[in-house]
Amino acid sequence: MERVNAVIESQAARFIAVALVASFASLQARSIYTTIRESRGKERLNRELQELYKNDALNASNKNASSASKDGKKESNETETADGIGNALKGAARVAASVVGGFDDELIREQLARNYAFFGEDGMDTIRRATITVVGCGGVGSWAAMMLARSGVAKLRLLDFDYVTLSSLNRHASATRAEVGTPKVQSLKNNIAAIAPWIDVETLVELWSAENEQEHRWLDGSDWVIDAIDNISTKVDLLSYCHSKGIKVIASMGAGAKMDPSHIQSADISQTIADPLARAVRRRLRMHPIHPVLSGIPVVYSTEVPPSDKTDGAKPLGLLPLPEEEFQKGAVHELAPFSDFRVRILPVLGMLPAIFGMHIATYLICELGGRKIEEPLAVKGRRKLWEKLAKDLTARETKWAGLEKQQRIPLTDEEVGFVFEELHRSKSSLPPFESLSRPTLVRWNFNEPLSVVNCVVMSPQEVAKHEEAYRNGQKPEDVWGPEVAAAVKRRRIEAQEWVRSVY
Repeated sequence: MERVNAVIESQAARFIAVALVASFASLQARSIYTTIRESRGKERLNRELQELYKNDALNASNKNASSASKDGKKESNETETADGIGNALKGAARVAASVVGGFDDELIREQLARNYAFFGEDGMDTIRRATITVVGCGGVGSWAAMMLARSGVAKLRLLDFDYVTLSSLNRHASATRAEVGTPKVQSLKNNIAAIAPWIDVETLVELWSAENEQEHRWLDGSDWVIDAIDNISTKVDLLSYCHSKGIKVIASMGAGAKMDPSHIQSADISQTIADPLARAVRRRLRMHPIHPVLSGIPVVYSTEVPPSDKTDGAKPLGLLPLPEEEFQKGAVHELAPFSDFRVRILPVLGMLPAIFGMHIATYLICELGGRKIEEPLAVKGRRKLWEKLAKDLTARETKWAGLEKQQRIPLTDEEVGFVFEELHRSKSSLPPFESLSRPTLVRWNFNEPLSVVNCVVMSPQEVAKHEEAYRNGQKPEDVWGPEVAAAVKRRRIEAQEWVRSVY
């Protein structure tokens, strides 16, 4: 027994004892931290950790002092006691260094382990420092926000003026019946706190507008902005504003009245096809009075054409009619929350907005993490169509205008795309305005130079008739009639407005 006591009282044993006590203190502190962090505030937790380390270090020093007194080496023991306290405090510092915003970083990394495996340290470091603002937190925005939170972004700023209703529950990512009547952004914040409590979530129960943005600067500091707004006027203003300020923004197009997930894809706004909302947004952006936009905004959209009366007798999908009694009550427009918001509702299959939102979240996380999603094949194919139309038009102009070989027409591929898709809706310029298997561009008036304004879409057979009429000295309106001439005139005016807004 005396030999055991002698060993314990040796300097080496005292040093080891202090180190073991300090290590035990660190382990015990972490255990207590994970148990009480959900129910106690960060300040109280920090006080308890400090008190714990202090008490354990002092206990270790008291034991060492007691052992040292037996061999009469008091001065040496005091020095070793100080070293023991220092080691214990260093252990506490190591634990504190692994805590992020009051949360254990090792636990956060474990929760995000699959993401770390996918993006690596550098990619996840960028993601975990990112700030993303979500404007519109309904069916699309709520799912985007939830998946961004699950992926580890540092801060989410959620902006939406709307409140949870019973009809929201078929598509909102977090809303419950108990939250009906509460702000959508608050519902999201509550849910995110239960999944990733370390994320900084800022909620704004506000309506975004360019005027409000000038006053409040809600978008400042955002690495990305998500546009998930329903109202087209506000959507266009937001996209134009972000583009003008150099703020990265991604937008959701129309998820309403859609049911086929296989048609959902992402592309630049200038390259979207077959999406009515995307077409309307594109046209308004190009003619925006403050900051016109041609391209440079990624969007998620669907190429699905909703059912109509002509497809297997399916009921057409569109804005639902208002009951007759609502019209009898008076001014129907007063039912809208704001003067430029729609009154009637659009049928929505709840899964589709969720897929749109997840698509947006996937796009952003891959962009931030360094694994950019390549351009979809459908968009590449669309540009090939523009190039083919331009090539055919060049051959025709070589014959009519005497262009030399290899000489380009005065239209870019993007302008050809505008004429075909935007101006003439990817259809023939002649009634009944059908979609063409072999669309062809041709001058409307051969006595005027080729331009965006003086270009129409026809089938090859219609082009042959159009050219033959010119050879015979006939005017276009004499060949196709006043109805067609009036329709083309409207398109020409529209093209002139586009040219003025862009150039």
